[in-house]
Amino acid sequence: MFIHYKTKAFILKKTERGEADEVLTVFSREFGRLEILAKAVRKIASKLRPGVEIFYLSDIEFIQGKTYKILTEAIAIKKFANIRKSLLKIKAAQKISEVFDGLVKEQEADLKIWRLLEDSFEILNRLEVKECKPILVYYHFFWKLVSLLGYEPELYHCLLCQKKLLPKELYFYPGEGGIICNFCQKQLKSKKGGALEKLSPRTIKYIRFILEKGPGPILRLKIEKEDLKKLKEISDKYYSFVNSKF
Repeated sequence: MFIHYKTKAFILKKTERGEADEVLTVFSREFGRLEILAKAVRKIASKLRPGVEIFYLSDIEFIQGKTYKILTEAIAIKKFANIRKSLLKIKAAQKISEVFDGLVKEQEADLKIWRLLEDSFEILNRLEVKECKPILVYYHFFWKLVSLLGYEPELYHCLLCQKKLLPKELYFYPGEGGIICNFCQKQLKSKKGGALEKLSPRTIKYIRFILEKGPGPILRLKIEKEDLKKLKEISDKYYSFVNSKF
């Protein structure tokens, strides 16, 4: 006799399997990340289909099969419908799902990650689209997530000499995942010829602010396009660094 497991879960990724099945990547409140097989869900008449759209928060029920956990019931709790009304919001939600999929591997509950996901989707859903705000929700999610996973970068002292960072020339060091001072980057470059990313003090200030504050204050930030571009570059590189650890 199969044991039926029930939980709330965010639907974050769907992968087609066979003619009509899908493997769902979800983050559940009670069990953490799960890969669940939804049989025949792509058929129009599927009773599961209405409850497993991407970015939904749903009540789900599943059993443990031989290879996959198998979905037996899904009822949407929150559809976050406003996210689908904006391309910028959709892109931010997709980025949230992508970095989650790349960085969260363990099948165990984590209430802090759960709340971070919940807050991020709630804010995206009610946010008025103005300029770059939806993508700021993603950056808040990303830097908070890497911090929760134990990879918060050192942003106040040089990784190599441990001296306090001054608002001068600073560099991102991909090989170690943090910031080094101008003196250390010269030493490192002469020894290894390492690839370093020059940062403005403003970019580091933004990342510090994101890590220290909730999403509300972050959405009030006024970031110039050039600084936003640099924030994207550093976030992408830091994602690659953290992802390489898994």
